This record gives sequence, structure tokens and C-alpha cells, in this order.
Amino acid sequence: MNIQKYMAFVKAVEYGSFTKAAQDLKYTQSGISRMINDLESEWGILLFERGRAGITLTSDGLRLLPQLKRICNEHEMLMIQIEELHDIQSGIIRIGTFSSVATHWLPNIIKSFKKDYPDIDFELLLGDYTEIESWIIEGRVDFGFLRLPIKSEMETIFVEQDRLLVVIPEDHPLANCDKFPIKELSNSPFMLLEKGAKAEISEIFVQHQIVPQVDFTTWDDYAIMSMVENGLGISILPELILQRSPYKIITKELEVPAFRDIGIAMREQKSLSLAAKKFLDYLSYRKRK
Repeated sequence: MNIQKYMAFVKAVEYGSFTKAAQDLKYTQSGISRMINDLESEWGILLFERGRAGITLTSDGLRLLPQLKRICNEHEMLMIQIEELHDIQSGIIRIGTFSSVATHWLPNIIKSFKKDYPDIDFELLLGDYTEIESWIIEGRVDFGFLRLPIKSEMETIFVEQDRLLVVIPEDHPLANCDKFPIKELSNSPFMLLEKGAKAEISEIFVQHQIVPQVDFTTWDDYAIMSMVENGLGISILPELILQRSPYKIITKELEVPAFRDIGIAMREQKSLSLAAKKFLDYLSYRKRK
């Protein structure tokens, strides 16, 4: 039982909340609070200050945190090794991803994987780069798809380079051009695919000293395609999401080609479950095809 109490303590620190720690560990809030109280009584020290604004670590709690984290990490490694001894016939793989990968890559790979391992389940969390990176760091997902390079200290695997294409309505004056001039990006209302931290499209503007007429910003690729189709402006979208597009739009390569590097990121590949490691093999096979 002590390891559960240690995990309760570590998760409470990570989330700054007994309630969120309880949700992660699938306990009640009162259960987490009771385990923390048990540790405090057993050790004769106060681990958290409780207040209306939430919980904060005491100085004693801060001193114990590194050791308790190591114990919990070692326990996680032990459980993974035990799981591997039982093979990978059941379990769940949690993946953080953005919409284009979830739409065009993962279905076929999961279908192939499920033929060999039908009892392995999947949980896909869709978000932007910042959200996916946070989920990986917090352990909410086993691994996630991100644009490379990343600043965090995580292990990464390059998967594929994805072209960034200009998207224009069919009646645009430059509909018949060979390649879209960079400077023309500032001459039409622009639909920006971005959320939170600046992404690769804004970097194009900075690199070429362009100030676009941004009329709309979202992380929804399909909303942007619909708006472009209806003549509300132009945009730049990854080629991956433009596959099998149902919208009446035209795509053009920029006169100075632009790309994004897509990769997989994880805290430590060696700490992944056997099922997750095997799924990475399937992803690698897709890359080689």
C-alpha cells in the first residue's frame, strides 16, 4: 500500500491538486487526501499546506520529493517488466496527436496492429503541439506526434517531412500560377492555422518579413478549408491534411518551399510498455514503405 501513497503524493505535487491526482490515479479525492494524511501521521511531518487556493509543498515535502519520485519511477519500471513477462496480449496505448496524423496515418496503422493484437486498445488525444508536449511530460500519453525539433528533453524519432502549401479559392487571381509568390501572402485576408505558441506558418512570415492580414485564427484545418472555399481569404496548410480534401480549393507550392518535420516524442523509449514499443515498430514499418 505504501507505493500507492507515494504515487498519491507525487501526483498531487505534479497537478497541485488532490482532486486532479485522484482523477489520474482513479481514486476519490477523499481517498488521496487520506493517503497523504497517513504519510504525514506515519512520518510525523507536514507535507502540504492546505488553503483555499489549493495545496503547496512544505519545505519538508520538497526535500522528500526527489526520493519519492525515484521510488515511483522504479516501481513503474518494475510493472513494465512484469507486463513484458506476460507478453502484450492486452493493454492500452495512449497517443497524443494532431488531426492530420489522426486522420491520414493512424487508422491504417492501428488496423494493421489490431489484426495481430486484437485485445490492445487505443486512446487518442487530439490537441496542438503545446498540449501534446504537456501530455507526454505529464505521462498522460505514452508518446505523441510533434513538430521537430522540440525544446523539451525528450526522446524523439523523425517520421516524415510534410510540405506546407498555400490554399486559395478557385477564383483567386493567382489560380493559374506555377508557384505562389511569397510577397502575395500579404495581399489577401489570411486564415491562420495556429493555437497557443507560434507554429511553422508564422515562422514563414517572420523569415520573409511579411505582415499578413490575419482575419481568422484556429487549430481546425477543416474550418480553414471551408472558409477559403467560400472566398474569405487564403491560408497555408500542411500537405498531409489536404489529402482527400472535400473542399473546392486550389493548392500551390510556395516559390520558396516550406516544410515541417513530423516526429514521435516520448519521455524515455525504454520506459514504454511492450505494447507501445511494438506499435512504434509498426509506425517505423509504415515509414519504410
